[in-house]
Amino acid sequence: MTTSAALGFPSRGERGNWKWRAAPLATVLLAILVLWYAGAILLNAPQVIELKFRDRPDWTARELVEATWSMERPVLPAPHQVAVDFHESVFGRPVTSRRSLVYHAGVTALATLVGFLLGIVLGIALAVGIVHVRTLDRSLMPWVIASQTVPILAIAPMIVVVLGNVGFTGLLPKAVISMYLCFFPVTIGMVKGLRSPDPLQLDLARTYSASPAQVFFKLRCPASVPFLFASLKVAVGVSLVGAIVGELPTGAQEGIGARLLSGSYYGQTVQIWSALVMAALLGIALVAAVGLVERLTLKQMGAEA
Repeated sequence: MTTSAALGFPSRGERGNWKWRAAPLATVLLAILVLWYAGAILLNAPQVIELKFRDRPDWTARELVEATWSMERPVLPAPHQVAVDFHESVFGRPVTSRRSLVYHAGVTALATLVGFLLGIVLGIALAVGIVHVRTLDRSLMPWVIASQTVPILAIAPMIVVVLGNVGFTGLLPKAVISMYLCFFPVTIGMVKGLRSPDPLQLDLARTYSASPAQVFFKLRCPASVPFLFASLKVAVGVSLVGAIVGELPTGAQEGIGARLLSGSYYGQTVQIWSALVMAALLGIALVAAVGLVERLTLKQMGAEA
């Protein structure tokens, strides 16, 4: 019998090895770096030739490449420029300094988590109503879907202005914008999860004279947990996007959105890319945290890892 090793494929034990898991990620990362460096040359070369080599017709390709990778205000900064600025912004400044990326990430993370929690509450409440009330299923569900067709960039300034006029500024408007984006996947996931029990299971519960509350808490809720966590992983990512977008129309001085704004105002493209890297790392950390809670919860419920 032909084995997977004989065919050149990894065995089950090898697939569990970190080397096999890291190899695809490293390959993609290497490809991104190569394309990034090439893009920096192509996009920055016209400015370098115009500003630095205009009076030097004898410049070489090596000089051009080095110049495109070391511009002070490049169109596309090279990866090492972003890495140096990121290191200085994270490790070279006190965490409490407004020039620290850690400080700004903390401000954005707080708005993200508040909006995420509000979105969970709203999404679950809507899902329960849609599943148990037929009228809400027919009338509310289309509006929930339609709410996501309006661009968040158009809604964000309206939310900021309305809440500002009634005295709410700072964290709350950003959290509301974050909630607006993240409640949708929670609602859809919970509706799917609450409806996932088999009809035979529901009939069996009715046979034993189970009350609607017992059916909900003992059958529908446990069945909806995997669907809930799948939607939470999506929701926490869009919640971060909502928090960053919420910082843009307010002219905030704190947060990742504020760093993006200040970088665009003063042409500091390296600062912009450093803020984007921090936003990506923050998003990865939030999704990983949700995944950890999911594994612990499913383990407590007796699910296999």
